Amino acid sequence: MPIENPAPAGSAPLAPPRQAFIERSHQRSEALGLKRSDCGLAPLIRSDLNVARERNQRLYTHAAPVMQLLYEQIVNTESMIVLTDAQGTILHAVGDDGFLARAHRVALAPGENWAEHSKGTNAIGTALFEETATLVHGGEHFMHANNFLTCSASPIFDPRGNMLGVLDVTGDHRGYHQHTMGLVRMSARMIENHWLSDDYNSRLRLHFHSRPEFIGTLLEGILVVSPEGRLLGANRAALDQLGMSGAELRSRSLSSLLGTTPAAIYDHFRMPLSPPMQLSLPTGQSLFVSARFDWPSRPVVAGLHRADVDVAQAREPATVIEPPASAVGADASQRFSGLQYLRTGDAQLETVIQKVRRVLDRGIPLLILGETGTGKELLARAVHHDSSRARQPFVAVNCASIPESLIEAELFGYEEGAFTGARRKGAPGRLVQANGGTLFLDEIGDMPLALQARLLRALQERSVTPLGSTKSIAVDIAVIGATHRNLREMIAAQTFREDLYYRLNGLALRLPALRERSDLEAIVRRILQAERPQDTPELSPQVLAMFSRYQWPGNIRQLANVLRTAAVMSAGERLVTTAHLSDDFLDDIQRAVGGVMPLPAPAPVWSACEAPTVLPAPQPVFATAEPAMARTLEQAEIDMIRATLDAVGGNISLASKQLGISRNTIYRKLRWNSPAAE
Repeated sequence: MPIENPAPAGSAPLAPPRQAFIERSHQRSEALGLKRSDCGLAPLIRSDLNVARERNQRLYTHAAPVMQLLYEQIVNTESMIVLTDAQGTILHAVGDDGFLARAHRVALAPGENWAEHSKGTNAIGTALFEETATLVHGGEHFMHANNFLTCSASPIFDPRGNMLGVLDVTGDHRGYHQHTMGLVRMSARMIENHWLSDDYNSRLRLHFHSRPEFIGTLLEGILVVSPEGRLLGANRAALDQLGMSGAELRSRSLSSLLGTTPAAIYDHFRMPLSPPMQLSLPTGQSLFVSARFDWPSRPVVAGLHRADVDVAQAREPATVIEPPASAVGADASQRFSGLQYLRTGDAQLETVIQKVRRVLDRGIPLLILGETGTGKELLARAVHHDSSRARQPFVAVNCASIPESLIEAELFGYEEGAFTGARRKGAPGRLVQANGGTLFLDEIGDMPLALQARLLRALQERSVTPLGSTKSIAVDIAVIGATHRNLREMIAAQTFREDLYYRLNGLALRLPALRERSDLEAIVRRILQAERPQDTPELSPQVLAMFSRYQWPGNIRQLANVLRTAAVMSAGERLVTTAHLSDDFLDDIQRAVGGVMPLPAPAPVWSACEAPTVLPAPQPVFATAEPAMARTLEQAEIDMIRATLDAVGGNISLASKQLGISRNTIYRKLRWNSPAAE
C-alpha cells in the first residue's frame, strides 16, 4: 500500500528493503482491525502501571542512567526518550517539557501501550515485533495522529537473547537527525552490557574485537564462560561479530569456538597488565581477547583444580568458588556437567562417577580415598557443582597444611581476644563460611585427635561455637572428607576416632592412581591443550612410551607439572621430546624404569623425484646389567639426530621435519655435545 511521507525530510526515497519492512507492518496493522483515524487511547490504570514497573524494576535500574546520559545529547531538540517493557507498555519517559506535553496528546506517556496491536506501525511496536532496530518517520506511522513524530527504537535483550523491552527516542519529524538511531542503538547496548555484567559478575567474561583498540568500547563483544568452558551468554556485539544466534552460541564451547580453555585464559591474565590474547575462530578470523573474572582459585586444568594450599595460604580466608548458573533446576544433561568433566574414558573412574550420581542430594556424606595428587578435591568440587547446593559456597580446608595450633580457630572461628594474635573483631570459621554449601575436609586423617571430637559434635548438632564465645551458630553444610591414609588402621592404632569415621563415611569412593588408569593419553592431551591452546603439541612416541612405563608417584599433579614445563620448553615445536623434559624428571625415570626406553625408528623420507627410501633406524637402547654401561637419554637423543642427519645427507631442514624438532634444537644439541665443546 502507498506510504505517506516515505522518507525523512531532505533524504532520498525509501530503499526497497525498508519500504517492504514498513509495508509489512501496515499490513499487520490492518489485519488487526485498526483504523488509521484511530487515536489508540487506552491507558493502563495506575495500579496496573505500578505492577508493570515493579515487574521491570531491574530494567529501569539499568536503563535510567543511560537514558539520562542520552537525554544530555538531545536536550532542546523537541524530543523525548521512552523505555517500554517487552509488551510495549511505557515504563518511563524523559524529555523536553514542551514536547512531553505534545506527546501526551497522542498517549505517548507512561502507562500507555505502544505495541503494534494497540498503535499500529510505530517504532516501538514494530521493533518489538521484528526484534530489530526500527525507524518510523512521519507518515510511515499507521495512525494519522502520530504523523508529526519521528521515532527511533532499539530492542533490549538479555544475555540469553530474551527480549527485555525497547529504548526509543521520539521527536518532531521536522527536526529529524540521522545520527539519532545510532545514539539509540549504542544506548541500548550499554543497557544490555550492564545487564550482562550484573547477571555474570562472578563469571569469566571475555571482551573481544578483531581490532584491539576497540576492546573496552561499545563495539566490543562480550562472552560469558562457565568454569567448564561452556558459553553461557553474550552481548549483541559478540553475536554480530561471530555471525551466530544466541542459541547457536550456547551450543558451542570455548574450545570449539576459540580453541582455548578457561584454564589457559586464567593463566594468561593472572598477571597484572597482561596483553590481550590473540585467538582464532574456526573460520580463521583472528580476534583479540581480554578477560575479566573474579575467581578465588585457579580453574580446573586436566584433573587438577588448584595447587595444594601451603601453610602460608592456609592462614588466608577459605577457598570459596562461585556456583554455576545452571546448578539449580537444570535438566539432566546439564545437571551432571561437573562430573561429566571428569570422564576421560577410564572404567574405574566411570564407576566412581556412577556411584556419586546415585547418592547426589541424598544427604549421604562422602569420603574420598586415594593417593596424593589423584584429584580428590576436583571430585569434591564436581559433586558440589552438580548438587542442589551449587549456588552456595564451596569451602576447602586442607587439614594437613594448617598448623595444629591454628586449625581449631580456622574451623570454628573465634571471638576478639580469644587468643594471642587473634584478629580484631574475631573471625568466622570455615564451617560458618560453608553454611548452605559444601565443606571439603582434605587430608582429614591429619586432623589432631582432640579436634576430631569437637568436629563430630558440630556435625551432629549442626551448630558451631567459636572460640571465646558462648553462643552457638547454626550451620547447614554438606561434608566431603578426603584422605590418602588408611583410616581403619588409624582407628586400630587409636589415632582416628571410629565414630567420626562412620559419620564421614556414608559412601567411600576410591580414586585410582594414575598408573592404574587407562586414560593417560586423554589426560595428557587435556593438560597440553590447557597450556598451549593455540598450537597444542603432542608427545613424541618415545616420551609417550616413557610416560606409560613410569609409575607417577605424584599422580596427576606430577604429570601436570612435568607437562607444564614441557609445554613452555617446546614452544614453537609440534612434538614434546626428551629434550623438553626437566633433568630431575629424566633422572627419576632412569632410576624407576631401570634404564632408557628404546628409541623409535625415524619416519620414511620421501624425495620429490625418487622412490621412497626408508631411513636406517639406530639400534634400540636398552638397559644393561651394569649401570655404568647404560647410555643416557641425552646421548641416545644425540645419536638419533646424528643418524638422521647421515641418512638425509646432512640436510638440517629435512632432518628437522623427520625428527619433529626445530632446526635450532638440532644446532643446539650438536653444538653442546660436539667434541670441541667438551
